[in-house]
Amino acid sequence: MAKTITLKVQRQDSGDRPETKRWEEFAVEWHPRMNVISALMEIRKNPVTSSGKTVAPVVWESVCLEEVCGSCTMIVNGKVRQSCTALIDQLSPNGETVTLQPMSKFPLVRDLVVDRSRMFKDLKTVKAWIQLDGTHELGPGPRQSQENQEEAYPLSRCMTCGCCLEACPQVNEHSSFIGPAAINQVRLFNLHPSGKMHAGERLETIMGAGGIADCGKAQNCVEVCPKEIPLVDSIAVMGRETTKHLLFGWLLK
Repeated sequence: MAKTITLKVQRQDSGDRPETKRWEEFAVEWHPRMNVISALMEIRKNPVTSSGKTVAPVVWESVCLEEVCGSCTMIVNGKVRQSCTALIDQLSPNGETVTLQPMSKFPLVRDLVVDRSRMFKDLKTVKAWIQLDGTHELGPGPRQSQENQEEAYPLSRCMTCGCCLEACPQVNEHSSFIGPAAINQVRLFNLHPSGKMHAGERLETIMGAGGIADCGKAQNCVEVCPKEIPLVDSIAVMGRETTKHLLFGWLLK
């Protein structure tokens, strides 16, 4: 007989129908080097539960399948991570059941799909871009030193996956905390030779309600970040920069 693994999936028909929340189990034929996404694809081919009930295929989101886009983030065996790099052989070495749940800090769309729009809204709030006037020729911009590049590159690896927000205890329905991802982007763009022109504006966006002062220093974010971004360092650096801006920023105005 072919080897099978069991997937236990938390499902819900839509975000506004909590009464449909339920668990369903599926027996999936094992294949070498399969990941969670390929297991979900097997369910989509034949959406029949372990009890023999035919159901609607499980809904999930994925794009790149190589841990670059961040869209396939979900809770796998109780830990938030990218499902494309979650290998079944590592999750279930002895045939253990693999549990899949949607992230809980974002509005649910359906099954394992959530709406991460708040992260993109926060990027707009902190002005996470290089703001230049492109209506006329500006000539070459300032050169970026090797040291600056080495500091900035790890920060630029963020793919807005939402793992850090899911793990952060300060991100909840009672808090307006923007989370470590947006704060990290403030550090990234304030490091840029051209981005420094608007450094003060970015710092002021994280000095108000929901900003850096709301961080509880739990450090869960850096533990779950799939790109190993030094988020705690970014929060510490931005904490110092906002303090300096608060005390001496008026001198620059």
